[in-house]
Amino acid sequence: MRAAGLADRLAALTSGPTIAMGHNRAMPDEAPLSFEAGLQQLESIVKEMESGDLPLERALELFERGTKLSETCRKQLEEAETRVEILMKRAGEMQPQPFKSEK
Repeated sequence: MRAAGLADRLAALTSGPTIAMGHNRAMPDEAPLSFEAGLQQLESIVKEMESGDLPLERALELFERGTKLSETCRKQLEEAETRVEILMKRAGEMQPQPFKSEK
């Protein structure tokens, strides 16, 4: 599945230490992206970053945008999961169970 591969690559890209830059550019307020549009932008960012032919500043811009998009998509997935659980619970088909640790 393409989304899983992209998620793995983004996790690898975003798992490193956060670098504080001396300048913070505020991103303009943007309309919320659909999950699909965010994922498409992430794919584009990953492809461009994997090309390896980027000046440092462009790579940092892409990395910053990619981490923000990744977080947005993650939140959207969590919200969708919660909605599905609520709908399933209402239908009486599923009752979420607390996680039991094996300690």
